Amino acid sequence: MSDDPIREWILSEGKATQIRGISPIGGGCINRATRYDTDAGSFFVKTNRSIGPSMFEGESLGLNAMYQTGSIRVPKPYKVGSLPTGGSYIIMEFIEFGASRGNQSALGRKLAEMHKAAKSEKGFGFHVENTIGSTPQINTWTADWIEFYAEHRLGYQLKLAREQYGDSTIYERGQRLAKNLGPLFRNVVIEPCLLHGDLWSGNITYDKNGEPVILDPACYYGHNEAEFGMSWCAGFGGDFYKAYFQVMPEQPGFEQRRDLYMLYHYLNHYNLFGSGYRSSAMSIIDDYLRLLNV
Repeated sequence: MSDDPIREWILSEGKATQIRGISPIGGGCINRATRYDTDAGSFFVKTNRSIGPSMFEGESLGLNAMYQTGSIRVPKPYKVGSLPTGGSYIIMEFIEFGASRGNQSALGRKLAEMHKAAKSEKGFGFHVENTIGSTPQINTWTADWIEFYAEHRLGYQLKLAREQYGDSTIYERGQRLAKNLGPLFRNVVIEPCLLHGDLWSGNITYDKNGEPVILDPACYYGHNEAEFGMSWCAGFGGDFYKAYFQVMPEQPGFEQRRDLYMLYHYLNHYNLFGSGYRSSAMSIIDDYLRLLNV
């Protein structure tokens, strides 16, 4: 293995002959982000000193799947590999950002175009397991959406809460909900659409032309409404939903299912960041248990 595989790739397959500058960029809380400026343009590189390449391979597959739809803009992934000192890296297209807040209608429309363009014939899931934040996200192909969401989304997070905090209350009530989701999906057509999977304001930006860009995915094929599960910290307004539903029409019971999809992310935040998110998750579970009378 090369002493510096990132530099080696940029100066060979990246078609650069000279690296003119390397500068750190404010990254997330999990990875380090760096910009490489070269005579062949700029590259965006993320590194993680403690995790092997599987996390970035999952991200790369997701970015590439979204990129192939030709709908909403995402950075094109180029290369994933291991670092000689341990850890891993991903090299991708560098996108020059403009305003962090932009055209909500364009975001809604282009996101819906992606959901409409990319469907899976294998059912619900993804080609590999990936991560939601730093939590493993299980993507075993499943023919039935309700079964997939109950087991691999809610069920996995509930088990984690029980293992991590000994929280048998949220586990037992959550499992009761997970086993009784059917009535929430009456008269709904559910297709396995390609989802970004972690769409909150920190993963949404706009390029210099004002076109929306989405980043740091946790992709899988799922019910399109699950994409709005992080809407509690995404800032989606009326213009966003209006434009989205013009391309992907609103299904019966949409409003009734919104909190169900938020629940997965509240549980994940509870597992990642602690008890501050427990009451939100518990409140959603209890509301649905009352609604469903189970």
